[in-house]
Amino acid sequence: MSLLTKIAEIENEMARTQKNKATAHHLGLLKARLAKLRRELITPKGGSGGGTGEGFDVAKTGDARIGFVGFPSVGKSTLLSNLAGVYSEVAAYEFTTLTTVPGVIRYKGGKIQLLDLPGIIEGAKDGKGRGRQVIAVARTCNLILIVLDVLKPLGHKKLIEHELEGFGIRLNKQPPNIGFKKKDKGGINFTATCAQSELDAETVKSILSEYKIHNADITLRSDATADDLIDVVEGNRVYIPCIYVLNKIDQISIEELDIIYKIPHCVPISAHHRWNFDDLLEKIWDYLHLVRIYTKPKGQLPDYTAPVVLPDGKTSVEDFCLKIHKNLIKELKYALVWGSSVKHNPQKVGKDHVLDDEDVIQLVKK
Repeated sequence: MSLLTKIAEIENEMARTQKNKATAHHLGLLKARLAKLRRELITPKGGSGGGTGEGFDVAKTGDARIGFVGFPSVGKSTLLSNLAGVYSEVAAYEFTTLTTVPGVIRYKGGKIQLLDLPGIIEGAKDGKGRGRQVIAVARTCNLILIVLDVLKPLGHKKLIEHELEGFGIRLNKQPPNIGFKKKDKGGINFTATCAQSELDAETVKSILSEYKIHNADITLRSDATADDLIDVVEGNRVYIPCIYVLNKIDQISIEELDIIYKIPHCVPISAHHRWNFDDLLEKIWDYLHLVRIYTKPKGQLPDYTAPVVLPDGKTSVEDFCLKIHKNLIKELKYALVWGSSVKHNPQKVGKDHVLDDEDVIQLVKK
């Protein structure tokens, strides 16, 4: 029996099963089984296989990486070539782009790499089309832009989300607040710090036993679902922010545009006429959470043209030094910082000081 038929059977059984307290246990088991089969699909067993296909993954450059995901012919290539000035082949038939086309834009001092990925079709997570490679590249991005056609219904949005979810990509979500630690002995130790609507000790045990885990500490710090628990146990999930780009707004009325503007995480544009690009770039910058640090050589004015850009959460002075050169941290005596992260300007700080956006820093060596 092939993997796809097994997956289809489990999905059918889940659709047939009523959802209530009595069946929660059984549904949890099915979800775990499904997640395991999905993982086997993504990472085929056996040797090296037949390679991944020519020219797919692109070397990571710049400070952040954005992937354009969408069905064929929604205007991903037009959007890329108008944003970055890169020529990605454009034509009026479907599947024009066959490999990843990279482009780079400079915005607010940061270098942002844009990837035009080939069109995704339904069933990509089951290995149809070039879906598997497309989504594998999408996993490495810092932000995903799902490009949708305004005229085609929101069903497309659901389909693409479903394909990405099947590959372990979670859009606009935070990792579930669940503590999970494997042990050598002692059985399953289950604690919940707040009321649970779905999971109980029995269900947790059955899901873990599906993964052949019989000794572990599980702590639920929020109201979690079976899916959350499976995500934590699988451990290969990536949490990526996402913006929905609704293209081709030149073909709809102003009233419809007003309605579209109210959808969360959504930017309407026209790639062909270059409408609303500034709004899109502003939103991209917000979602990337990048921090710019300006450098100041001793006795000179700060260089505001070329900031050092750091990802959010890795903005200490040490991270800043490592970004420039790994030997710099050994020679650092202290740093002088001007900006919102210090109480008085300039302030002497050590390597653990956390910098804010648009701080100015001067390093003093030993």
